[in-house]
Amino acid sequence: MKKLIYFIGIVFIFTSCEDSFLDTAPNDALSPSTFWKSKKDLDLALTGCYNGFESGNSILYRDAGSDNAFNNFPWEGWTNIGNGKLSPADPGASYYNFATINRCNEFLENADNAVEVPEEDRIIYKAQARFIRAYEYYVLTTNYGDIPLITENFATPEEAKVPRNPQAEIRTFIENELTAVIDILPESYSGSEFGKATKGAAQALLMRYYLYFKNYEQALTTAKSITGYSLHPSFKGLFDPANEQNNEIILSVQHTPDIYAMSFTPFLPNSIGGWSSVVPTQSLVDAFEMADGRTIQEAQSQGDYDPENPFINRDPRLRATVVYPGQVFAGRVYRSIEEDDPDYYNTADNASKTGYNFKKYTTFIDIDPSAPFWNMGNDIFLFRYAEVLLTIAEAKVELGQIDSELYEAIDAVRLRAGMPAVDKQKYADQESVRKLIRNERRVEFAMEGLRRDDIIRWDIASIVMNGELLGAKRGRVLETTQPNGDHHVSMTLPRNLIETREFQAPKNNLLPIPQSAIDKNPKLTPNNTGY
Repeated sequence: MKKLIYFIGIVFIFTSCEDSFLDTAPNDALSPSTFWKSKKDLDLALTGCYNGFESGNSILYRDAGSDNAFNNFPWEGWTNIGNGKLSPADPGASYYNFATINRCNEFLENADNAVEVPEEDRIIYKAQARFIRAYEYYVLTTNYGDIPLITENFATPEEAKVPRNPQAEIRTFIENELTAVIDILPESYSGSEFGKATKGAAQALLMRYYLYFKNYEQALTTAKSITGYSLHPSFKGLFDPANEQNNEIILSVQHTPDIYAMSFTPFLPNSIGGWSSVVPTQSLVDAFEMADGRTIQEAQSQGDYDPENPFINRDPRLRATVVYPGQVFAGRVYRSIEEDDPDYYNTADNASKTGYNFKKYTTFIDIDPSAPFWNMGNDIFLFRYAEVLLTIAEAKVELGQIDSELYEAIDAVRLRAGMPAVDKQKYADQESVRKLIRNERRVEFAMEGLRRDDIIRWDIASIVMNGELLGAKRGRVLETTQPNGDHHVSMTLPRNLIETREFQAPKNNLLPIPQSAIDKNPKLTPNNTGY
């Protein structure tokens, strides 16, 4: 898969303009008489469908549209999504793009012209394109509601001026497509083909679809049908580039240095050359439990949590996910709470405004601080088996099935992280278990792009996304250290107030259709949530 990416600029010049719905290619963009002949042609064309169908960078930015993260630079598109100030004229980061769908339509219309390729192989090729197209429609409809449903490309831009289809039609299409390809797609790929859509990927997307739209029975059935995967033994090691093809990964976005590289510059501290574009919030940091399973509020009431030195004996996933004050990272002590330090919030534009930076996926820096973090080959995960387990748990709790299978699913994720099993006496009823599962999803998948969708489908976004967005207290890093080598801190000064956020439900549940798209297609209408 990675070996094919560099051909895209040659093959898919017809999708070079990707800023509006009118990017529909003429039906003869790649003439059947000149291109759609060989296996090589199909490989190149299908790679064009994969190229850009999802962005590793975008996945890592998405939490800035939730209570997990803050986007410091408005021109990057996520600041206004986070604070609720977006509009059709300023829609922020836009998913309203049909370029990949056009590529998939083009592929599906022409793949059978490659008669040199056995029919059974063409069927698998087409199933991959159908999966990618279904994924694109899932992203579009969860973000915009009603959208045009286009399954064949148009001959002219004028024909492409079509109205939005009701979300119910989009949902039926997604469900039918995924159900159809599940039994066609291979169980797995290996080597250079790792990263292509598999049966498990189609099942995982269908599972996520059912969960988002609260069809808990189908979500549970689909999740339990996903087999052949297991949790990686180490949560931290899971995100090490050396382990990126481990058995927990169901589907990932592929990257290759120099060709299709992943840049971690937006996520790293100013002191090592990062931009701190997307940084964790205090709310996210506080969501991680103590190492014994108590919340920090419970531990504080019992005298076992010090808010002025808060990073002792915490869920190990906190240290694997967030760079916090006093932590040894990239060969130096992170001192964001100390005035005049390069990472102090007002020292530089690229200093984290919350006093925290994200760490997930960056274990390579601890190994080699000089690694070219702007040109990395890390694959970014779309679906992993931990999501399957927590979907089983969530679906069962919403169905009122508080049983051993539910607890075993949560325990598997927690124990792998180094946390204790669930206290079944403490978490015995539906409401308490629901709260636990929701927090488990938050800390397990922080920086993996799921949080915004979660808080919207749980109908809690207007609660967690309104009010002051806070960062760390300021203070100083002490010379004394913890057993893991991190320094103790004394955080006694006020917290950073980053911004005041607003979230209006249902208005902000959907993103605004960009005005530029409406201007080019008068048959489009603004979405029905007030934009």
